[in-house]
Amino acid sequence: MILLALLLQAATPGSNETVTVTARPTPFAQTPATMVVEPVAMMIAAFDSDGDGKTSREEMEAGVKRSYDLIDTAHQGSIGYLQFADWAERWLGDRNALPSPFDVDRNSDNRITLAELQAHFSRLFSRFDRDHDGAISRAEALTIRTIPADANGPTGPLAPRGRRP
Repeated sequence: MILLALLLQAATPGSNETVTVTARPTPFAQTPATMVVEPVAMMIAAFDSDGDGKTSREEMEAGVKRSYDLIDTAHQGSIGYLQFADWAERWLGDRNALPSPFDVDRNSDNRITLAELQAHFSRLFSRFDRDHDGAISRAEALTIRTIPADANGPTGPLAPRGRRP
């Protein structure tokens, strides 16, 4: 309203200028995604250093080391859970994204070493490499959503046939 008043005030009396004010278009609901990418799969895909559309185990290991070295700035050889949360926020997009530090910290000493992180990513690599060719393609990084969803997201699991939830 203030903008409209200023525009009208700026117009000289008797001029034939027309001021048109339009509202933003109403947003529409997007069709829910049936294919999604886990944050860790997106990270692994980003480690494709040669641009061939696939991430080899070697590319992944080098990428994980780079990401770890950027968080272990004191070069202590291990990071605490708070630093791991900083790592997750930077590389996975959220401090609470999986993997959790509890899954990675195999010896439960509340510290995460590069070796522990590499070992966890090695297990993840084996899970994503569905065709066992030693590389993760973009297709292998995708997860097919199998629960019903609407514009607001998942609506809940499907009940078994013949049963009500």
